[in-house]
Amino acid sequence: MKKELFPLHGIVTVLNTPFTERDKVDLPALKENVSQAINAGVAGFLVPAMASEVYKLSHSERLEMVAAVLEVSGDRPVIAGIGANDLDESKKLLRSHLALGCKNVLFQIPYGNSAQFENHFSELASLDPDMIMLQDWDFSGDGLPDGLICDLFEKFKAFRCLKIETVPAGIKYSRILELTEGRLNLSGGWAVSQMLEGLRRGVHAFMPTGMHYIYTEIYRLYRSGQIEESEKLFKKILPVLAFSNQHLDISIHFFKRLLYKQGVYNTPNVRAPILKFDKLHQEIAERHIKNIIELEDQLKTKRCQQA
Repeated sequence: MKKELFPLHGIVTVLNTPFTERDKVDLPALKENVSQAINAGVAGFLVPAMASEVYKLSHSERLEMVAAVLEVSGDRPVIAGIGANDLDESKKLLRSHLALGCKNVLFQIPYGNSAQFENHFSELASLDPDMIMLQDWDFSGDGLPDGLICDLFEKFKAFRCLKIETVPAGIKYSRILELTEGRLNLSGGWAVSQMLEGLRRGVHAFMPTGMHYIYTEIYRLYRSGQIEESEKLFKKILPVLAFSNQHLDISIHFFKRLLYKQGVYNTPNVRAPILKFDKLHQEIAERHIKNIIELEDQLKTKRCQQA
């Protein structure tokens, strides 16, 4: 059965959760981040997800965030993260998001064995979302079995996107594209430091956090055939990625500080439990943030001149 490709091509930003000084979700700041990302040319949004500290958010906070993003996302697709270890809780989350009007969802399902995983997937799919993205997340191995992914893809019409976050990711990108004859829409996430490799392998979209203008420009240059220019720009952020991608918690700390320094978020606050971001981390981050802000300002100016 031939499936239509879900039109997810470009940069789909994963939104950090902004918190107020009283540890409440700062919805106006979240909307401002969405607006900035749209101005930069992102293709869509994923919220909430791991970079959003999703498992520290209550059910109501998750819904409030998705509703806020839907308000200002325009024609960009919004993908709601349905992450929960318990099937009943996953169903509850999914029903709530569908009732909210968010029909595109990301399933993050704990893997015990293929039969258990497919049952969990099937139970959620029966609630009839329009589009299912599956998270293949494994920082220590190869992730979900290829056969399981392909079986689910053939059995469930709504399953059209796969977010691969395995270590390494590149080989799996190529395998899945070959096995599905390019019909399964692929996104990369944590392996953004291998973004150019992913694009060469045929990945359709990348899901990083922050640096909206830089990532969209790298993607645009590459897709327009300006490979060398894309590589030059990408090399400028490699020191940032080497620092931020040493651990998910470090990434969350860093990109919230960047958004705070850019005036998008009102605080750089995170929720516990989380790894400490010590004085040396902060000193290194300040230098990287200064360089990123300067580079994004240059890109904004260049776009204005070309408009």
